[in-house]
Parts: sequence; C-alpha cells; structure tokens
Amino acid sequence: MKYFACAECGNQVFFANSYCVNCQTALGYIASEKDMGSFKKYSNNLWLALNPALKGKRYKPCYNYQHHSVCNWVIPIESEEIYCESCQLTHIIPSLDNPDHIVYWARLEHAKRRFLYLMQRLNIMPRPKKTDDDRFGLRFNFLMPQADFPVMTGHASGVITLNASEADVIYRETTRIKMGENYRTLLGHFRHESGHYYFDLIQHLHPDLIHDFRELFGDERQDYTEALKKHYEDGPPDNWPESFVSSYASTHPWEDWAETWAHYLHMMDTLETAYYAGLEVRTNKNGLKNLEMLENPIGGKNFDLLLQHWITLTFNLNALNRSMGLDDAYPFTLSNAVLNKLKFIHKHILEKVFSAAAS
Repeated sequence: MKYFACAECGNQVFFANSYCVNCQTALGYIASEKDMGSFKKYSNNLWLALNPALKGKRYKPCYNYQHHSVCNWVIPIESEEIYCESCQLTHIIPSLDNPDHIVYWARLEHAKRRFLYLMQRLNIMPRPKKTDDDRFGLRFNFLMPQADFPVMTGHASGVITLNASEADVIYRETTRIKMGENYRTLLGHFRHESGHYYFDLIQHLHPDLIHDFRELFGDERQDYTEALKKHYEDGPPDNWPESFVSSYASTHPWEDWAETWAHYLHMMDTLETAYYAGLEVRTNKNGLKNLEMLENPIGGKNFDLLLQHWITLTFNLNALNRSMGLDDAYPFTLSNAVLNKLKFIHKHILEKVFSAAAS
C-alpha cells in the first residue's frame, strides 16, 4: 500500500481516511488515479480536487460515502454512475434495519477496497458482472445467515458470496479456532475467493496454462464434493506442509490454487507497504539476507529476490510480535513445492493480462 499525503497540509493520510485529521480537509480515493484526493467541498455533490496533478478537476462522493459512510471513494463529476468502482461490484448487502449490519457492511467494504487496490496495482481490476450469464464480470453478495437460511462463503460463476457474520470479530475468531486455522481475516476471504474467480478467467482466456497448472496443483477435474467430504471427515494428510501453503489447500487443486493465490496477494501488498515505508533490515541471523528494496515489488521480475525480502521481513515481523506477547504475524512456512506454485502465479500475472476482465 502506498503512503498518501493531504494536498492541503502535507500530513500523512491513509487509504481508509475520509478526512485529514490535521486540517479536516475532505479526502477520497480516486480509482482512475490510483491515489487519494484532497477536496474542497462546494456542495454535497461537487468536490474540487486540491492535488496539484488534479487541480481544477471536479468529483462527487460515492452514494455510499455520502449516505451511509461505508465508502470513501469518489467519482468524476461527469460520470453518470452514483456508485464508485468498488461499490458497483456489491450486489446484495444485509438488511440495514439492524445497526450491527451497517457495521458489518462497512467492515466488508473496507476489506474489499483494500483487495481491489492491489488488483488495480496488478492491472487485473475486475469489472461489475453485467448479467447472470456474464462470465467475465464479478459481483459480491454479503448475506446474513438466518435460522432457516445458512450462508456459506464461496464463489460460483463470477459471484462471491460472503457470510457477513465474518465481519463480527468474535464470530470470526471462534470459527478460526474451531476450524483449526492459524489465519482468518476478512481481507483473506476476499483474496481467497477471488482466486476461484481468476481461475475461471484463466480457463476461459488462457487454456494453454492448464497443463502447467495441473503439473503443480493437480488435476482440478477430480470430484470436488467428494474431496471436501474426505477433508472434513479425515483431515489433511500428515505431510501436507511439504506440498501446500495451508492444510485446507490440500483439499482439492481448486483450493490449493485459491490459497496460494491469496498468499501471493498477501506477499505483494505487504512488500509494497514495506517499500513505501522505506523499511530496511540489516540482519545478523545466519541464512537471512538484508532487506533493502530499491524498486517497487509490484511488477518486479526477480521473484527470487522478492522471496529473500519476504523471508527476512516475516522473520522479523514474527520476532517483534513475540516481543509483545502476540501470536506470529506470519504463521506459515513455505516449502519448495509452494514456492514453485507462487512463482507460477507471479510469472503469469506479469505475462498474461486478463484484459477481458476489464473490457
């Protein structure tokens, strides 16, 4: 994640901010610019950009920014849309009659926007699903389970459904422990489920990659329902860390891909944040390389160097967390088999642009 600054006073601002805490200037993310804008408000629907590169350009806040405070993105004033690029992807939200649902919705949208920021940076930003039969678009359904209406988080045909209860920290942590997971976050859900969506795009747009996929991840044509049943009845194989990034990844090639895809996105977002922070590490530990990123990791072609940076960064993140009495920030180990899968994703994200997803 880039570091942003208020154009009015120069104070650092963050991706989720809607106003500068120093000078109270209105803020909003401009997706077309991949940047935070600072604005002078002339009316509820007319905001003038103060950023030097945008001087004089006019914007309006997303409807959900202005009316529900669950968004902080803005739209060019000439656009006929009332929803921003992120909110256009949301198809169903929980009933707002319950105040808790508004809180859950806001948390889900925040995690979605963070996910979409990285998709923009990788040039694979999804577009809204135009019709039910549109195979390239994407939509999100945020649903609250009821006694007679259970909700399973998952993806099918360009629709990602999230159980909105996951936005309840207690529910999510209880589920994490019950499922024996060492990591479970809202952002992680978006990244994992998006892996299924992008795999569908690969099958449609780049079927030539499927042979190489099967060499690394296995044959995805095996029965998925039976694979899930076996996983939940018997658990993962004892040696799963030798080949998979998580125990759930061992369930089926589709889940292996989605878990590895999510992991790649975690890596890129975290490394980019370290890059913009100017973070450097001079390590004294044998086997670790110094961390000094001279270029943005997004788009970097030397994946082996990125992995060296990642290992040094996460080792020290974990050490710092332990100093605070906290669990490891990065509770994973990466086998050679997993590294090869990550390299496959990195190579083809760079070489294969999913142009139909944005057309």
